[in-house]
Amino acid sequence: MARESIAPTKSNLIRIRERLATAEEGYGLLEQKREILVMELMRQVEQVKLLERDMDAQVAAAYPALKRMLIVVGRERADRLSHNIRYRFDLQEKKVTAAGMNLPSLNIKMPKPELKYSPANSFAECDETVLEFFKLLKIITELAAVRTIAWRLAREVRKTQRRVNALEKMVIPTARETKVYIESALEERDRDAFFTSKLLKKKAGKE
Repeated sequence: MARESIAPTKSNLIRIRERLATAEEGYGLLEQKREILVMELMRQVEQVKLLERDMDAQVAAAYPALKRMLIVVGRERADRLSHNIRYRFDLQEKKVTAAGMNLPSLNIKMPKPELKYSPANSFAECDETVLEFFKLLKIITELAAVRTIAWRLAREVRKTQRRVNALEKMVIPTARETKVYIESALEERDRDAFFTSKLLKKKAGKE
């Protein structure tokens, strides 16, 4: 591991010790943060899996309802009926606290399912199809919100992991190597000064 190219002085030794202590403390804190983020990410991933399972189950209910409606009503009439259906969905960004962080997510306000066409021109299959697809849409919006949080957490995990790796593989080893080098150089300098002082005293004693 390469060390820093700095002069082996006591002032530099003090600075490198302080830098090393700060880096080691930061490494510990980042490791804790990474573990918390990973745990929260796994929790969100499990929630995603559950919602995906619910979505698959609802798809299995909604599309057969649509097929039954098309068989009973006919494609052309179903198309005409669909032109009268209009819903407003309010989509807003919201902040969600996860792993001690405020993360952006989605807040979707679902409208209530209503029959937008004349009951005289509709069939029970139409009502069933609308209700089944509303259930599906509700699950999809919830899934989108949770996936947004999971994606943000995954990005934060990657960012934190890069910082942990930089400290573990570069910053801390470099600081330690530099610290050892300066300490060795200063010890050698002190030994040289000690022996030089002894020789001078010895010579002075002989004179």
